[in-house]
Amino acid sequence: MIEVNDFTKIYHLNRKQKTEQKNKSGQKIAVDRISFKAEEGEIFGLLGPNGAGKTTTLRTLATLLKPTEGEIKVQGFDVEKEPMEVRKRIGFLTSELKLDTHFTPNYTIDFFGKLHKMKQEDIENRKKELFSYFGIMDYADKKIGELSTGMMQKLSIAVSLIHNPEVIIFDEPTNGLDIITARAVTDYLIALKEEGKLVVISTHIMDIAQKLCDRIAIIIDGEIMAYGSVDKVKEDNGTDSLEQAFFELYKKAKGGQE
Repeated sequence: MIEVNDFTKIYHLNRKQKTEQKNKSGQKIAVDRISFKAEEGEIFGLLGPNGAGKTTTLRTLATLLKPTEGEIKVQGFDVEKEPMEVRKRIGFLTSELKLDTHFTPNYTIDFFGKLHKMKQEDIENRKKELFSYFGIMDYADKKIGELSTGMMQKLSIAVSLIHNPEVIIFDEPTNGLDIITARAVTDYLIALKEEGKLVVISTHIMDIAQKLCDRIAIIIDGEIMAYGSVDKVKEDNGTDSLEQAFFELYKKAKGGQE
């Protein structure tokens, strides 16, 4: 389970950032007192436009950032006080994950498996499972720099999941992927949910959220504007389209202006 209680993240801006963002206070509130829970056996979605605070939230869940205020627990462990325990239990995929292009998928997956203190036998079994599913096997000994964008993304997912984590946190999992690769990724996320895993994703693509997510939180300008099942969010906003529900909430957040 993930529990987020009154989480706030404030960034302190340098002089250049203050000028660029026309910010006189020198502080930017990226996330403002948000709370939600996500449980095993579901796909939970953080939805919102670029810059809404989704990535900041996920990076804090993954212990890469510290909360300014509030409390976040993953599987009962506090992300600030017990980060190592949290890291053992999560797989985190971000577009900022850069794999060394001189290495091969085989070497890379072995390296990350050892980083998680896995036995070589377990690494080999897990590697076979992931490489087979994502079609990486034929490219296992090629340099990563020679792989297509889609294949590199699938390898990144395999790296994130090598240790078979309890909680999977994916930031924009289908971003930039072709339709076939994107389908392979979303199908795998559904399979993980069916195994009883907790999957948390961020996306700005409403169709993906409507297809994948059991429950969602719509975040705009760092605040949660809606929270609950996809059907509940649509019903509360008087529409049968999640995309239209989002635009209604966006207009409300912006004072009636799109």
